[in-house]
Amino acid sequence: MYRTLKKFFDFCAEKERKQFYFSIFLGVFNAFFIAMRIPAVYVVVKALLEGGLSPETAYISAGIIAASVILQTIVSMKTTMLQTRGGYNTTAFKRLSIAEHLRYVPMGYFNSEGLGKVTSIATNTMENLSGIATRCVMVITKGIITTFVIVAFMFFFNVWIALAALVTMVIYLVGTELMIRAESKDTDTAVRAQDKMVSRILEYVRGIAEIRNYGLFGKSITNVDEPIDEFTRYSTRMETVYEIAMFFLSILNKLAGVVMILMSISFYLNGSMSLVYAVMMIICSFMIFESLDQTGAFSGLTRTIENCVDKAEEALSSPTMDIDGKDIEPDNMTLTVKNVDFSYDKRKIIDDVSFEIPEKTTAAFVGPSGGGKTTITQLLARFWDVDSGQVLLGGTDITEYSYDSLIKNFAFVFQNVYLFSDTVENNIRFGKPGASREEVIKAAKAACCHDFIMQLPDGYDTVIGEGGASLSGGERQRISIARAIMKDAPIIILDEATANVDPENENLLMKAVDTLTKEKTVIMIAHRLKTVENADQIFVIDRGKIVQHGRHSELMNEDGIYRRFIGERQQASGWRIGSRS
Repeated sequence: MYRTLKKFFDFCAEKERKQFYFSIFLGVFNAFFIAMRIPAVYVVVKALLEGGLSPETAYISAGIIAASVILQTIVSMKTTMLQTRGGYNTTAFKRLSIAEHLRYVPMGYFNSEGLGKVTSIATNTMENLSGIATRCVMVITKGIITTFVIVAFMFFFNVWIALAALVTMVIYLVGTELMIRAESKDTDTAVRAQDKMVSRILEYVRGIAEIRNYGLFGKSITNVDEPIDEFTRYSTRMETVYEIAMFFLSILNKLAGVVMILMSISFYLNGSMSLVYAVMMIICSFMIFESLDQTGAFSGLTRTIENCVDKAEEALSSPTMDIDGKDIEPDNMTLTVKNVDFSYDKRKIIDDVSFEIPEKTTAAFVGPSGGGKTTITQLLARFWDVDSGQVLLGGTDITEYSYDSLIKNFAFVFQNVYLFSDTVENNIRFGKPGASREEVIKAAKAACCHDFIMQLPDGYDTVIGEGGASLSGGERQRISIARAIMKDAPIIILDEATANVDPENENLLMKAVDTLTKEKTVIMIAHRLKTVENADQIFVIDRGKIVQHGRHSELMNEDGIYRRFIGERQQASGWRIGSRS
């Protein structure tokens, strides 16, 4: 238990750690004010047993009790506020730290670790720390300190009974520690099951359209049921261990109280203890273990705290790319790739690729799906580090740039646009935080989305659903382009930006793309002829290699993937639905 609390305190930032330490210090005074009631009661009982209670004695005792209650309330409020503020600030800052840290991990981290785990850490883990950890620290430290102070007061009345209480306290805390260790294995497994459960639920929710479309509820729900059942099983087992242990520890507390009462009566009957002391020991027997019971009730959660801290530390210690380069302003926007190899885990994706894209030119990447086109474009912006070879921007290796000074030169428009659950204005402003409303509107007009935005219920203040679910595909794409226009980066990467756009939106979208890419270095991945035929150079990628390179007219004169690719597209675009004559 001590180890877990120490781990949590070490996890906190210095300011929050000091708040917790100060709250524990105040907890000593809180316990002292509670214990003040013992001598106050002692004075009253002694007066009653020795011939009568004078008004002065009654007033003094009542005053001491009232003062102890008032002071305890004040200190308790201050302690609670310190610990609550410390707990919530810790989790708030750690959430931000995790988010900032994840900006610089390779994108492969999200593939291998799973979005479910990242989501669980940012939500469940941090929520548990803000609530459970704060409450546990509050109750456990208060219970131990209060019990110890009351035991210390008991030594003034009878050493043997006080020793019996102290031994009970030690046995109780040791038993609590053994209980924590006994349930630790199930706690670890339950936490892993929770991560798996969150991942499956996210997968299920994201695929709900396909599940409904194909009527796969029976099979699909099984994939969700399994991790939920596993989490339930281990959580139940963990709680069972806890309840059994707490039952015996509670019995220990009650029996210890009975023993203290019997010892008090016995010492009084054999004349070794006065009646007033015996009465005080009996009163203490009812007071002493109340706080200890609360300690035990929350101690079972300390393993959860340790798991939460470990998971958060794991996220914060995940390997990042070397981002501590220099803030470099490149002389030009020419991109050069030299003999680059790259693998996902052990599967080679890019194999000895070399090319150059001069600034303010357009390069298109085409080829079979899974050939490595998207990976190449992401290596240019250092979403991953290459295994070997070099990627240069303006003649400087991109690993020499600080990540922020590198990424500001790139703007992306992806096939699958992600919009945040926020206003339209803020989603566009994402490309330039702090931009004025006028700048947002100017970018929206350039991206051909001002008109449809003004038709929304609240215009630019309309809150769109997570992922932009309330907008059409073409509308999401144009907002994404407006966002990229706001960023005004010199290099634009278009990853199948027009692939899923309906014909009604295509002309507007292409006009927006033309505005975005004017006087820029443009890198595109596309399958449509009109998108690639005017490119300054075309790279045909197959199985991680450049198998063809040239302009459209040159590649059409070669027998290869590109000519077949264009032929298939032309044939597909010429299909018509006709009727039999």
